[in-house]
Amino acid sequence: MKPVVGLMGVVAVLGLAAQASGKEPPFGATDPKAVEAFAQVPMPPGFKVGESRLEGPVFADSHGKTIYKWPIAAMRQGYAGDPKDKSACEDKVTTKTGGYMSPYPEGLDLPELDKRKSCQALWSPVAADAKAKPVGDWTIITRGDGTKQWAYDHHALYTSYLDQRSGDVNGGTTVYRNGGDTPAERSPVGPPADVPPGFSVESTVRGRMLMTDKKMSVYVSDHDSAGKSNCDAACEKLWRPLVAPAGAQPHGDWSVINRSPSVRQWVFRKKPLYTYVRDQLDESLDGSEELGWHNVYTQLTPPPPKGFSVQETINGDVLADTNGKTIYFYTCGDDSADQLSCDTLDSPQEYRLAICGGGDVERCRRSWHYVPAATDAKSDNQLWSIVRVDPATGHEAKPHQAGALRVWAYRTRPVYTYEGDAQPGDFTGHARGEWQGRRNGFRAFWIRSELFTRT
Repeated sequence: MKPVVGLMGVVAVLGLAAQASGKEPPFGATDPKAVEAFAQVPMPPGFKVGESRLEGPVFADSHGKTIYKWPIAAMRQGYAGDPKDKSACEDKVTTKTGGYMSPYPEGLDLPELDKRKSCQALWSPVAADAKAKPVGDWTIITRGDGTKQWAYDHHALYTSYLDQRSGDVNGGTTVYRNGGDTPAERSPVGPPADVPPGFSVESTVRGRMLMTDKKMSVYVSDHDSAGKSNCDAACEKLWRPLVAPAGAQPHGDWSVINRSPSVRQWVFRKKPLYTYVRDQLDESLDGSEELGWHNVYTQLTPPPPKGFSVQETINGDVLADTNGKTIYFYTCGDDSADQLSCDTLDSPQEYRLAICGGGDVERCRRSWHYVPAATDAKSDNQLWSIVRVDPATGHEAKPHQAGALRVWAYRTRPVYTYEGDAQPGDFTGHARGEWQGRRNGFRAFWIRSELFTRT
């Protein structure tokens, strides 16, 4: 397999190549410096809108920390998360499994109870003071202990201990939301994207993808010029211009052109917009396989570390290390009522060791390898970082600890390669773990996937 050199809309392509060269990106590429515009909504004093390169505009508290919600979700057995206008995240340490992931029973002891913290200790409720008043979709709820907490759109709001800088979304993301067998996850809360009626925006590993309100992909063409469509009748058999209503008005990044006296077309950042007739699935990248056509992003995610590559596989395109080996991330959510993450460096490592080595540390180390960071390697964005790991425990190493490994991490979680992958393009470690790796296990870092959803 050869590294992918043209992913048509993926973060590793035209826009980032232009960024590296210092030149403006080509017409069809998203400017890597572009930031998504958002709709102005009323907010209480002390709150603001922050910029996340993965999740787009997010609400933040006075310290710049990203704000999250914990929406109630149907599990295999019962429900977990916050009901409407209530908080289920309490200052009480849970000690037993909840039995949400049948056939696993409830009532089993959770690991490392002597170190376990309460939901509230890890997810700080966004407190409302005594003089606070509801504003727009912002309301105030009363917690079980009588304290007041902010809510947005009827969801109780929190900050995560994992976030250290403005724009961090280490506490949760919507990108890998697969539903079904995933934990009841926390996700960032933010204002609506500033898009006209009929459009929507979703977070992906490539960037914030622009789509129709029916989740069909939107495309631009290199054959068009700024503010002008060159798609003729033959072109329109495959590419349908996105028609703007008669009353549509230009605003921000959006404008309208006349295709004919009676047909107007939407334009985004001077690029006429289309859908692809052959798209069968939502959030499709198929149209970008056509020469000169690109998916549209309101903003791109930062590139992976220097030296990483993207490899072609029989399933799609996957992120790989400097040797072309597929990169995997580990994800874990415990089966307690709190649904706490167990994939961080400070989490109990029993979960990971059970999957990667049957509880055997050495077997785990032989099978799943941390991706090493070179001595002179540096991270230039918030998504990718370098962490020091104690290989004997899987926890963060102490300062100057002998034998510690310097490894790459995504959203503060180490990434891995798998011993079973013999050559570039192999992904034999994908979906290893409970419920195809969604609940507790390893999943390949798909840039583009034909079979596995929501990459």
